[in-house]
Amino acid sequence: MKVERVQTGVRLEKKLLKVLKAVAELRDMSLGDLLEGIVLHAFENRALFSTETLAAIAEFRRIYGLELTLADAHHMSESAPEDGCDDPS
Repeated sequence: MKVERVQTGVRLEKKLLKVLKAVAELRDMSLGDLLEGIVLHAFENRALFSTETLAAIAEFRRIYGLELTLADAHHMSESAPEDGCDDPS
C-alpha cells in the first residue's frame, strides 16, 4: 500500500528512544516503521511483540536503564538534557 510519510519533530524520553532504536535494529527495520507498527497494533488493541522480542526488550531496558512503566505514562515532566544536547545517539 502506498502511503505519504512526513518528517516529524516528535520528542521522546532519551532511554525509551534508545530501547526503541535497539528493537528496530533487532527487527531490521527503521525506527519510523517500528513506531508505525506499534501505533497500528495499539489502535486495534493487538499484541505486537513475540515472547522472544519481549525478552530482548527487557534486556535492552536493563542495558539502557529504562525504568519507566505504563504507570508513568501520564506523570512525566520535561527536564533539561544533562549534556545540553537533545540527540541521544
